[in-house]
Amino acid sequence: MKFQYYIPSRVLFGSGQLDRLHKQNLPGKKALIVISCGTSVRKYGYLARLEEQLDKAGVAHVVFDKIQPNPTEHHVMEGAALAKAEGCDFVIGLGGGSIIDSAKAIAVMATNEGQFWDYVSGGTGGGKAVPVTPLPIVAITTTAGTGTEADPWAVITNPEGEKIGFGYDGTFPVLSIVDPDLMMSVPEKLTAYQGFDALFHSTEGYINRYTNPINDLYALKAIELIGKSLAKAVNNGSDKEAREDVALANTLSGMSESIGGCTSEHAMEHPLSGKNPKLEHGAGLIMLCEAYYAYWAERGVIDDRMIAMAKALGKTDATKPMDFVDALHDLKVACHVDDLKMSDYGIKEEDLEMYTKMAYDTMGGLFKVDPADMPFEDCLAIYKKAYR
Repeated sequence: MKFQYYIPSRVLFGSGQLDRLHKQNLPGKKALIVISCGTSVRKYGYLARLEEQLDKAGVAHVVFDKIQPNPTEHHVMEGAALAKAEGCDFVIGLGGGSIIDSAKAIAVMATNEGQFWDYVSGGTGGGKAVPVTPLPIVAITTTAGTGTEADPWAVITNPEGEKIGFGYDGTFPVLSIVDPDLMMSVPEKLTAYQGFDALFHSTEGYINRYTNPINDLYALKAIELIGKSLAKAVNNGSDKEAREDVALANTLSGMSESIGGCTSEHAMEHPLSGKNPKLEHGAGLIMLCEAYYAYWAERGVIDDRMIAMAKALGKTDATKPMDFVDALHDLKVACHVDDLKMSDYGIKEEDLEMYTKMAYDTMGGLFKVDPADMPFEDCLAIYKKAYR
């Protein structure tokens, strides 16, 4: 039995934690605040509250507000240029996973030369080591989806539609605030999409061939919390207890990603939303999930783990691997996301072989940690089975 455990982020979890920011040992005197190109963090007062906290701490700040739901290399470079020009010495991501991922990538490029893609592995990435330590990163999450506040990963898309995860020890946030009060305003569908993303970070970590006992603890607890509370949070966004459960599941799923890691389900989704940026990442995962987990149920290589996941998700009488697929379907119905179709986002069935090739080319490493080898033809068959 061998594993490494390294999660250096200080996490402040719970209602009202944003108001404690000014009391923390912040890593600099001028922050670049990274937010989305949308209006929510301003509309609900989250940006103003953050700026007030920084003012109390005597920290200057400048805002970069161009990040899209599927963040791009172009905006990473633009944000990094602003951080350099303004003399910022740390970066704060205020928002969902896309925002915090972008903050991590901006932090890298604020101290290093070249293009972000020079340092990305996979696809056309240069795969270079990062020579200069990135700026410190503070993560303040307003959604419960990616767990990026507790892991080093940043997922960015280049102009060719390659959507690839990047990260190393230097891109862990030094401080993360997980305040469920900031998540109460997330709309129903986005709550569902994000919750399923957190779920699959945990399920993939749990079936990863290199999982370990600590990862199993985090992953199963996250699955349990999502099974208990995601539908409640979707159907009643003001249910504070449900929001707290899903927020905790999300942070645990990020920890699972740090010490376990995703499998090919994520490699298969990234080309879909990379080439079709209007597709929400969580929605893409939802479209794939039943076909993907049915494949592993039919392979018979992780029966005990699939039964354990089914029980954690709420199907306490589970006795066979397909019970997990049934539990997934029931959760999709309860969260009103069982009618999602790839075709509604412009994805064409005749392009599925291209997406399969992209999955292997851009994030082929995730196939290597699957419970067993997945041939190209099997991957394509999953796409076809999931297609509507």
